[in-house]
Amino acid sequence: MTVTPSELPPHPKEHDDLALPVADRAFLTRLALRRSSKVIHLADPGPDKTTLEAILQIGARVPDHGKLGPWRFIVLTGTHRESLGQKLADLLESRSKDPEPAQLAAERARFLRAPLVIGVVSAPVESSKVPRWEQVLSAGAVCYNVLLTANGFGFSGCWLSEWICYDGAALALLGLASSEQLAGFIYLGTPTQPLRERARPEIGPRVTFWQP
Repeated sequence: MTVTPSELPPHPKEHDDLALPVADRAFLTRLALRRSSKVIHLADPGPDKTTLEAILQIGARVPDHGKLGPWRFIVLTGTHRESLGQKLADLLESRSKDPEPAQLAAERARFLRAPLVIGVVSAPVESSKVPRWEQVLSAGAVCYNVLLTANGFGFSGCWLSEWICYDGAALALLGLASSEQLAGFIYLGTPTQPLRERARPEIGPRVTFWQP
């Protein structure tokens, strides 16, 4: 079944009344079986412009203490994906006297692995009431919610960080401020392979019920 943004409810205004939660088997089934795709299994088509706008709008509906919106998006589409890859290859080449050709080629193609790539930036806001850590967690929630929303539109994806998220020069190429961090890249596209379940942690040993 295809879902288009026009079929979704309009974006509510502040203080509008929203529907209360109801039991939803289809929703729970989707969550129970959620699985990321491998990036090598993502292909065209990716979300179009209208669907992308909906993915970002819905993806940003996350817990956000203080209503600070401490995150932003960097969207990579079309030939801009290759341009950024080339800049990363140039960066690595400038650091090595004898760079590996295969590594440089991999950097040039890094963002070509999916038709759409969304960088989620953690952009904490100075606040005397909301700790920075809570704001970082909100950005992480955005990453996951973007993945879920894309799944709702029939696309698959994966959330990757890789070396770029921890390299100051690479982050500068993306225009991040010194106070910002890259929470990761969300690669989105149409899956070319079936999703296969991976090993999952046992929940029991990770749960305690506090008591005095």
